[in-house]
Formats: sequence, structure tokens, C-alpha cells
Amino acid sequence: MSTDTPARTSTPPADRTLRGSVRRRPLTWFFALAYGLSWVAWLPYVLSGNGLGVWHFTFPGGAGASQLTGVLPGAYLGPIGSALLIIALTEGRAGLRTWRARMTRFKVSWRWYLAVLVSVPLALTLASVVLSGDGPARPSATVLLAFLPGLIAQLITTGLAEEPGWREFAMPRMQRRHGPLAATLIVGVLWGGWHLPLFLTDWGGGPDITWTEPVEFVATATLFSFVMTWVFNRSGESMPLVMLLHCGVNNYFSIAGEDLFPGMSHADVTHAFFLASLAGAVIALAATRGRLGLPKRQPGLAV
Repeated sequence: MSTDTPARTSTPPADRTLRGSVRRRPLTWFFALAYGLSWVAWLPYVLSGNGLGVWHFTFPGGAGASQLTGVLPGAYLGPIGSALLIIALTEGRAGLRTWRARMTRFKVSWRWYLAVLVSVPLALTLASVVLSGDGPARPSATVLLAFLPGLIAQLITTGLAEEPGWREFAMPRMQRRHGPLAATLIVGVLWGGWHLPLFLTDWGGGPDITWTEPVEFVATATLFSFVMTWVFNRSGESMPLVMLLHCGVNNYFSIAGEDLFPGMSHADVTHAFFLASLAGAVIALAATRGRLGLPKRQPGLAV
């Protein structure tokens, strides 16, 4: 009989470096960086004449152009920048290839594209009709000509800045750990809350805005996230389709909303988006019995 003492099994020491922390908690780091990088980059815009007026400088170009120079750099730096940095640190080239595969997953049925292109303006128009009590006006030639170019511009700006982080990076990892309902709720609230400093600027109404508007915006973003999660899951995680869904809303209100419903106020527009998002969330949850198109079995993943 052997008298050798069994060798002790030892656990490798935890990596206490910054990279080790990112690897252990990639989602926590993503959310912190997405908020921190964007909010710091937005600080000049918030403090400028376009916002609180503390800094005696106004971003040039009027409301539209000033938002591009004041808002877009922080939007790009936060969600997409944070996602790419964390993927590179934790998963390397393999993770970046997966990210790129989702971002270029154009090959979904044409019915998906048609459904998104039609359902978004239809839902927002119906919600506006309910709130205004009147039918839409006939769209002008300007609206018809600008609608497609506006949508493309939204995809390059808003869609590309936000969705590669919130939906492409965060949602698969959150769903694997928490399931589709909790994941969508968390990401939706954090996505909506990420916009909050912008409500102090021209983007959201300025420093005189009431507290109810940002609260309603976060609630709407959360409800709309249930629709986006369902499309993301059911389309095989096609990011072009998800970005089209998101940007379809922005484009409708930027290009067509005032033209179709000239008597509606900014508050009415906000309520219309909330109503359409509520209806979409209820339909998605009821049709999928809460699964939002996610397969039942998925491996866990660290946050």
C-alpha cells in the first residue's frame, strides 16, 4: 500500500489586475464605461449655451447640427466604444468576429425588413390618431423625398452609436444569465437612463424641462426594449434589423411626425411613442409567453 500523501489541488490565484476585473465582470464594466464615457463627453454640451448656459459657448448650426457635434461624439464613445474595448480585452479576436457577424447579419427574410419598415410608422401613426382624435394629414413631397435618406442617416448616427453596445453586446450576455424578461427590463432602464443628461440640452427640451418627461422617456425606452429583444432573438440576432427598428422611430418623428400631425405638441409626440411601445410590448410578451423568442436553454455567463 502506498504511503504517499495525496497532492493538494490548488486554485489558481485570482487575477487582480484591471484586465482581470474586466474579465470577471464584463457587463458591469460595460455599463459603467458606457455611462461614464458618454456623460463626460457630453459635459461641454450640457454646460454650453445649448444647455445650462454655464459655459458661454453655443454649438453652431442650430438645433440639428449642434446636436450632431454636441451629442454624437459622446454617443459613439460610450456604448459602441465600451463594447469593442471590453470584447477585445476579454474575448480577443474570436469575440470581435462574433460581434462583426451580428453587425453584418443582413441575410434575414425580406418579410422582416418589410414588417419593420411598415409596422413602425403604422404603429406611431395609429397612436398619434388615438391621442389627437384626428386622422393624419397627407404627407408632403418633402417628407416622402426625405424619408429614406433620413432613415439612412439615422442608421449611421443613432443606430450605429447605440445598438452595437446595448443590444449586440449587452443583451446576449444578460439573457444567458437572467432570462429574457429581466434582461430586457435591466437593459431597457439603463438604456433610457443613459440619455438623462441630454434632457438638460436642446436635445431634450433644456433646463426648464419637468421631471415627468425624462421619467416617461425611460419608461418608454423600457417598453420599446421588449419589442427590440423579440426582433433581436427571432431574427437570429440580426443587428441591421434591430437598428432599423430603433431608427425607424427616430426617423418618423424627425421627418414625418409634425407634417402628419401639425397640431400635436412635443408632449403629445412623447405620449404617442409611449402608447405604441406599450402596445408593442404587450403583443410581444403575449405572443411569446414571455420568452421573447429566446431558446429555453442557454449557458450562463458572468456579469
